[in-house]
Amino acid sequence: MEFLKQYDILYKKARTDLKAAKNLLEDFENGDEDLDLETIMFHLQQSTEKLFKSLLSYNKQHVTKTHDLEKLYNLIQENNLFLIDGIDNLLPLSEYAVEGRYAVIYDDMEDAHKYIEILNLFVKFVEQEISIEIK
Repeated sequence: MEFLKQYDILYKKARTDLKAAKNLLEDFENGDEDLDLETIMFHLQQSTEKLFKSLLSYNKQHVTKTHDLEKLYNLIQENNLFLIDGIDNLLPLSEYAVEGRYAVIYDDMEDAHKYIEILNLFVKFVEQEISIEIK
């Protein structure tokens, strides 16, 4: 039995969160009144957080428990790890980690689509970096 490494687990969970966000956004755009953008943004934040942590874990960098994307981004920068252009555009998602679960934050669907576009590229980048074969 093969055990998954921490960075594999984080990467796969990041993909799951991104997929959930895409599905929820589609349902929201189709009029599902039981959904809100904060829930969608939460999954986008979680995907970003897990991708950052996957890269850090792969590069043997210890990560304390945090949901702060800027803190994780800075840790990646401090360790001279390469990221794709535009990743800093995901940093505003930090507010959805906790606050967005309990408060109303005004955003729009265009932001969600922008974040999804960046995360699609980021997922592919991390996949190449950590050499995971998609099954």
